[in-house]
Amino acid sequence: MKSILITGCNRGLGLGLVRHLVKLSQSPENIFATCRDANKARELTALAKESKNVHIIEIDLSDTKRYNEIVQIVSDKVGEAGLNVLFNNAGISPRFTRLNLVKEKQLTETLFVNTVAPILLTKAFLPLLKTASNNFVDKSKMNISRSAVINMSSILGSIADNDLGGYYPYRCSKAALNAATKSMSIDLKENGILVTCLHPGWVRTDLGGSNAPMDVDTSVSNILNTLSSLSEEHTGCFVQHDGKILPWRWFTILRIGIF
Repeated sequence: MKSILITGCNRGLGLGLVRHLVKLSQSPENIFATCRDANKARELTALAKESKNVHIIEIDLSDTKRYNEIVQIVSDKVGEAGLNVLFNNAGISPRFTRLNLVKEKQLTETLFVNTVAPILLTKAFLPLLKTASNNFVDKSKMNISRSAVINMSSILGSIADNDLGGYYPYRCSKAALNAATKSMSIDLKENGILVTCLHPGWVRTDLGGSNAPMDVDTSVSNILNTLSSLSEEHTGCFVQHDGKILPWRWFTILRIGIF
């Protein structure tokens, strides 16, 4: 891929993705990394100073009125090549929330950042994604070198695998993002744009917590290997960091008539 935009790069998996991408032997020509405050994203800022292909874009993704502005920033850089990959990585999660403790603000804010923002950002970048897709020589293929939308999801968005309850804001937002990913994959298939949601594993980040069994570098390394192998068979799927396709189990349950 010649270009990629990743949201939420001030820390965690977003920062890890940028860190690994700049080290690739064939690093993307343009890596656009969003963060809310570059002054607080010291490692990202250092990466941008060391690598000319890293471009920091400051934006609070809840400010949807600025989406056209960042699309223009990207467009000015990529020109007629378009944008190959939009990686909707940014996300938030309130602490463990049981039904008797969950608050309206937690639900609405988490749903907006984790679900609404990725949908609207994809809509805003669609012209650049289509341009990249149309420029690809082999129109029979779907991959990240052509055009793709990657939505960072979580196994906590699975309905069938919910054995613990709680986590209402995060679970609901990721289940909704999974549904949006499926719809995007159908709507954008004729444009040759691959759309996949990705489960990064349980990772030691501010969001994943210190008890998580996997470090950022391991998850990101697996993610990049998986991204390079994505094809048409993966569009509309829920893919684990190691490439395993996770079944839409809740959909299967519905179809066999249990509910």
